[in-house]
Amino acid sequence: MKSENKHLTRSVLTNNNGVALIIVLLMISIIIAITLQLNIASRSEIYEASNLKDGIKLLYIAKSGFYMGEALLLEDDNDYDALNEDWAKLAQISAGSGVLFDEGYFKLNIEDESGKIQINKLVKDNKYNHNIEDLLIRFLKLPEFNLDEQEVDDIVDAIKDWIDEDDEVTGFGAEDIYYKGLGKPYPCKNGPLDSIEELLMIKGITRDIYYGTDKSPGVANYMTIYGDGKININTAPNLILRALAGGITEEMISDMDDYRRNEESNLSEPTWYKNVTGMANITIDSGLITTKSNTFKIVSRGYLDNMSKKVTGVIERQTKNKTDKTLSWKVD
Repeated sequence: MKSENKHLTRSVLTNNNGVALIIVLLMISIIIAITLQLNIASRSEIYEASNLKDGIKLLYIAKSGFYMGEALLLEDDNDYDALNEDWAKLAQISAGSGVLFDEGYFKLNIEDESGKIQINKLVKDNKYNHNIEDLLIRFLKLPEFNLDEQEVDDIVDAIKDWIDEDDEVTGFGAEDIYYKGLGKPYPCKNGPLDSIEELLMIKGITRDIYYGTDKSPGVANYMTIYGDGKININTAPNLILRALAGGITEEMISDMDDYRRNEESNLSEPTWYKNVTGMANITIDSGLITTKSNTFKIVSRGYLDNMSKKVTGVIERQTKNKTDKTLSWKVD
């Protein structure tokens, strides 16, 4: 009997030792797992903190470029705006921006919104503003866009219907009945565009037309929602110059562009184009062009290592008191 009790006691002790060993191993495994998880979490937090720090740096670098562009525009006291001025020649400023920071640099670009087609001015008192209508038709009919005459007319009518306040369809344009019949319906705006991206909502304007393709440019880069309707002939892209009047050839545009980039050229009056070879017999409607601008898009991209951040803003310059008003602001 005593022998059996000793055997039972030894068996229980052995089993208890085994259970204790298993518990210890489990605890060690749990501790290791927790430690590994803490290490991973710590590394992740450090990485996120580093990214946050770099993101803040990038934002300030990009903002610095934006404010420099703003300062250049406010210091410009010429009675006209042109591509031969400091605000339009930014390659050297961008290239040397790295000296302003311990790390990183920015690339700066300024676009004159008055050099673009000011799409909201297509409509006046619910009717076509014929200066802008004719300009837009000539522009979209340029061979670079690969649009036929009917497509152009339909697109222009649809833009007009999107902006005007009535519900009457213009030509082959579109009003509420068209947009509410789409697979994902929405109402016709019947008001001015709040962003140029709204063009994508208008009948006939495809993504290829808006953004462009390998074979054709996108219209988005040539249009704006801002401005009084007058095109700055000193800063307008060459494609828009070609659409300012009928009969303007690519050779004429090349000569015009050379003339307006020459620092010795007098660009204060919009009729300077008459001094360009071959342009004597061309007449651009005086109500369509100007040489003065007040609305500009400033794009500044900050770079740090392999990261970047972009700041885009549109400002309205008030030259009399050298201040400006921010019309839009976006950080990417």
